[in-house]
Amino acid sequence: MTVVAAPRREGYVGGLLSRAPKHRVSPERIAASLTLIVLVGLGIASLVQSGFSLAGVFQSWGNAQRFMTRVGALTFPAPLDLLWLIALTVGLVLVGTLVAAVLSVPIAYLAAANTTPGPVWRGIARFIGVLTRSIPDVVLAMAFVLMFSLGTLPGILAIGIHSIGMISKMFADAIEQIDEGPRLAIRAAGGTRLQQFTAGVLPQVLPSWVATVLHRNDINLRGSVVLGYVGVAGLGLEMSYAFKALNYGRGLGIALVIFVLCVVMEIVSSAVRGAMLGETAQTRSWIDRILHPRLRRTDAATGTAGAGIALATGAAKPAWAASPAAAVRRPWTRERRRNTIAGWIAVAIVIGSLLVCQIQWSDLLTVWAKIPETAAKFWPPDFGNYDASVMLGAMRDTIAIALAATVLTLLPSLLLGSFAARNVAPNGTVRGIARFLLVGIRGIPELILAIVLIVVTGLGPTAGIVALAIGGIGLLGKLVADSFEEVDRGPERALRAVGATRIQTYASATVPQGTRALIGHSFYMLDTNIRAATILGIVGGGGVGYYLLNAGQGSRYEVVTAIVLMILATVLVVEGLAMWMRRVFR
Repeated sequence: MTVVAAPRREGYVGGLLSRAPKHRVSPERIAASLTLIVLVGLGIASLVQSGFSLAGVFQSWGNAQRFMTRVGALTFPAPLDLLWLIALTVGLVLVGTLVAAVLSVPIAYLAAANTTPGPVWRGIARFIGVLTRSIPDVVLAMAFVLMFSLGTLPGILAIGIHSIGMISKMFADAIEQIDEGPRLAIRAAGGTRLQQFTAGVLPQVLPSWVATVLHRNDINLRGSVVLGYVGVAGLGLEMSYAFKALNYGRGLGIALVIFVLCVVMEIVSSAVRGAMLGETAQTRSWIDRILHPRLRRTDAATGTAGAGIALATGAAKPAWAASPAAAVRRPWTRERRRNTIAGWIAVAIVIGSLLVCQIQWSDLLTVWAKIPETAAKFWPPDFGNYDASVMLGAMRDTIAIALAATVLTLLPSLLLGSFAARNVAPNGTVRGIARFLLVGIRGIPELILAIVLIVVTGLGPTAGIVALAIGGIGLLGKLVADSFEEVDRGPERALRAVGATRIQTYASATVPQGTRALIGHSFYMLDTNIRAATILGIVGGGGVGYYLLNAGQGSRYEVVTAIVLMILATVLVVEGLAMWMRRVFR
């Protein structure tokens, strides 16, 4: 009997690689690659021009030691006052996020390609999303303070309107990824658009929508710090009072409270995601992998949230759902009792937040008369006493800071995010440490970090670059970890089967599959850094934020509008580049 030897897998895999067809690279792809190289080069040049150096930053830590010696012990408000400030801040952020979530639903419906009534409606909805993302929440707060005076309502509306940009975009993306079968079936049966949405779309997108709202709430809590600089009540206002009065011990004490609150909020949000959404991959975030390490992947074939939950949990159809009659007499199981209690707790928290905020609802009726007067202060845009060249130069500095911070973030984020990915980390201990670092980094608001770094490095762009870079590591590292964990495991297993090392598997299978997502995440990071760099300029981080704060405090609101238009134009360019890159590298 003749025995035919099986082909060696090394030869098989190597043959596949050597015989892979060589596709002609399109000119558009070459242009996109060159654009990426140019942007990275500009970021490196911005780093060099700013005078940034790690050695210089470390050498400046002596300034921090001398500063802390002068500050002495940290001080805090009285316990009852501190609890009230914490409750006020959390309530303000929560109500603002819920306002954004409600307003984002119709915008997302119009912006999604599969539900929009037409391209004109889609274009309008997408522009509204970009516009609300481009206007800094601090600028919105300036306008609302003029209309509503001091209090929580300006902060709620500023957070709510600014958050529409991100939430509506993520909502629309989720709608575009649904299984069209249920919606089309309802339409074929004569269902209205509302019925198609509530019965065919909403059940599929609800898990990702809940995760998006909770994630945005965490972001808004960190961003609420800067609103205190324009008069919005809460911990941010108390911290701004302390720093303006040179009471650094109290200011840093409140900053520590904000940091702890941000970390606690991240943990609570992840616990809520796990309890409400179950073991579904759409709920995974950088903190979810700490609290819920056994989250499983959803159905890769359908990509639907509903099917994903069913496959991930492996739950069969419950007995009470066998018929309508049985569903009416649904038993009070442990899970149903838990979900009902959680729902009522959520309602109580929302009501409590509304009570804590002490909103003057009558202002919503009288504010309409103030809109023309307020709008006249902001329009037409004008640079005022500033030369156009000065303002354009400041905007260029802001873009340079954002580019430099993004480039500085890339390598640490790739390293830390890789170790946080389950399929890359060498063991659970390394993965746990990486996740813990991501938790700590994400918990530090960039504004507080910039204030501390300004003490260390002095005024100028270095503090802004380092603050944005450190803050960006938490966000980009989380996105990298998510992307790497979601790659196709087939190539990784094939390389390991032929004896490839972990590093070879990572370089040849994991990274190539995650490159497209990494490019998209990097542009999102650049977009975020441009807006954040504007805010950091308020506390001396360099760029156009300095002029924005001066214009707001000097009631030169036409200058504020001119600056916002520059930011909008820049964000539109970045958004266009990101869309082009996603299309070219898909």
